[in-house]
Amino acid sequence: MAIENLENILNAAQRGINEYLEKSKDAGQIDAQLFEAAKKNTFPNLERWLRDTHIDHIPQLSHLKEGIIHAIEKEQWENLVNAFRQEVRFGTGGIRGMMAFDKASIIKLKDEGIDTDILKGTNTINDLVFRLTTAGVAKFGKAQNPPLEKVVVGYDSRIRGHDFARAVAEVFLAYGYTIYFFDAPCPYPEVTFAIPHESVKADIGVLISASHNDYRYNGYKLSCSNGSQFDPEERDIMYHEYISKATPKDIKILDFKDAPDDKVWFLGGDALVDGFDYAGKEKNLINMHEKHRDHIKSFLLTEDLAERQAKSDNPLQIAFCPFHGAGYIAVPRLLKEVGFRIVKSINGTKSGMGLNELNGLFPAFCSDPGKEQQPDPGDPRAARTAVKAFKEDYPGEFDNIDILIGTDPDADRCGIVVHVPKEQQHVYNNEDYYLLPADDVWTLLLWYRLHREQEKYGSVQDAEKKFVTLSHTTSDSITMLARKYGLGVVRTWVGFAALAAATRDTWDNKESEFVSLVDGRNDTYTDLCHPFVCDCNGMETGKRSINLAAMEQSNGFSILGGPPPDRRSLGVGGHVRDKDGTFAALLVAEIAAWAKEQGTDIIGLLDKHIYLDPDIGIFATFYEPDPLDGEYPGIEGDRLKKNILLKALKYYQQAQEGTFTIAGKQVKSTVIYRTGKYDLIYPPSDNFIFPDEGIRFFFDDEKLQHVTIRPSGTGNSLRFHIQLHATPNADNLIETKVNLRAEGKRIMDDLRVLLDAPRK
Repeated sequence: MAIENLENILNAAQRGINEYLEKSKDAGQIDAQLFEAAKKNTFPNLERWLRDTHIDHIPQLSHLKEGIIHAIEKEQWENLVNAFRQEVRFGTGGIRGMMAFDKASIIKLKDEGIDTDILKGTNTINDLVFRLTTAGVAKFGKAQNPPLEKVVVGYDSRIRGHDFARAVAEVFLAYGYTIYFFDAPCPYPEVTFAIPHESVKADIGVLISASHNDYRYNGYKLSCSNGSQFDPEERDIMYHEYISKATPKDIKILDFKDAPDDKVWFLGGDALVDGFDYAGKEKNLINMHEKHRDHIKSFLLTEDLAERQAKSDNPLQIAFCPFHGAGYIAVPRLLKEVGFRIVKSINGTKSGMGLNELNGLFPAFCSDPGKEQQPDPGDPRAARTAVKAFKEDYPGEFDNIDILIGTDPDADRCGIVVHVPKEQQHVYNNEDYYLLPADDVWTLLLWYRLHREQEKYGSVQDAEKKFVTLSHTTSDSITMLARKYGLGVVRTWVGFAALAAATRDTWDNKESEFVSLVDGRNDTYTDLCHPFVCDCNGMETGKRSINLAAMEQSNGFSILGGPPPDRRSLGVGGHVRDKDGTFAALLVAEIAAWAKEQGTDIIGLLDKHIYLDPDIGIFATFYEPDPLDGEYPGIEGDRLKKNILLKALKYYQQAQEGTFTIAGKQVKSTVIYRTGKYDLIYPPSDNFIFPDEGIRFFFDDEKLQHVTIRPSGTGNSLRFHIQLHATPNADNLIETKVNLRAEGKRIMDDLRVLLDAPRK
């Protein structure tokens, strides 16, 4: 659009932005470092977009400048600063951020489309940022030897996810790529499965999703040719040499209908989706849903599961909640195909929750003004929402179900709700149900698979070749269990990119290299840890090659298997190289069915085979984000997060001196986990170095009990993790549970007081 009075508009913007920043600094809302960065970047970024004439020649961006001008005219200086003060931060899996800062703008985006005239900036998720990112990725791919050629593109239930995905695909098409496009909202695991599948063999995968974040967010999840996230080195080259240098001049667009027939393929089911525009290429449909399901079903250990369920007078009863997401068809269909007859989908129709409906506004989670709750299946509040909706949909039937399964909007996370025995309900806040921590779910899942193998063969076959991979915030119960059965353990930093990278290097016999790097860490402010490995246990032989499980505390799970035949394939006998909530849902349902046949349930299995095992015991883990939902808003949020970390670093110094306690518990040692991966975002200074993987305080010499304060690198939020340990006997098991939960609460409460981070 041609802008009248452009100079006057820019002068007003510069004046208003500078005045806002000065006032914010004087009021102590932002610190000097953040002030300088915002002053340096905000207006230049805004001016660059308003002056760029190439934007004017892209019809699909016809209202972009209009939205910015409206915000200037309305003197929305805070929003303008937050929209332009930086580029959207590029993390391990791509980009993620807010599409807009208020619900009215999100609704306008939903109603009018991705070219609506809401405020968009370099620091928001929008159609221009997606196209610029894609142009950078496309140019990176074409610069490789040989050039990259194929891209899988998917989307989940986020607002206008299909339109954003199509915009991304059109840029790749214009750069000469062949596109494989999902014809309906899909689980992220189907994208990561489709990329290396023999029917596709793509080089890149993109999912338009913000995972479990609230309705204001969206993102661009990026995967490489084997379905895992790109390695840090390759990702950094892609970002710094291509994405960060992309300008609107680099944006090319080729519509599906104008592309050659052999350049556009669709991934879906066995039939065309009503209402979807196949651009005249309907014959180019690949049934990826079925291929993904068949692959998952191959991991079941109960070969006659369907027959057993069909013959049972008391079959497993499952409730399922997709939390408005892409698992709404995929998970029930998978469960029913393997023989689970009773799968009750949860909606909450009467109260308008609509949990079984694709709705990126996530109405079950934003009914209270100002409370932007996340549709996270690992959040106890989400569990309460699901239970309430089930009781609304199926009055009087809650006691009959054996397990409630939940997946997040892109269905890569899985949460499990179980009934609590009456004699233990006082342990769990007098509730008759309990959201199991993922730590316990994955420990039990690993135990079950080892137990069934031992049951079948008399021992774990080739135990000396097997290992598990887990993030450093995931429970040590998994480590203890794995070592008991003779498996090795690799602990990584948070995120499946690290899990996949560490597993790959184990396949490549590089574990001795990263063990020495980790062991050589001095645990000081300035020393850097290995880029993706925390530590190892039982990996010194160099013979481990078969991954039995990759697990993270944030409800992510997969099995990566043995060394793949090439760099573009899944591991032999393995599943996708990122997390899969649909996969985890089926494997846990199998355990629940097996337990029911044994006359017990999941809590009974945990009590008997994990908690009461003297070689393992109870590892009680507690987790809370800060803030509880979303992140601290805007530029002030940077200051709030930084201030909490400065307090934590002060306590690190006190712990080094032996003078720090939390809730009356003496801290015996401490460590900073720091890889330096966010140093460009948070440049080190004399008084502050960003501890990207956290600061950990140990309460015991064995280092089994600890507190971890871990910041997000790409958002204004933190994570608080607690692990406590005890080895109860049958007589004091319940009492031990009560005591550990009470102690965990005391520690979390005191930690928030110490850090001045009250629950909000």
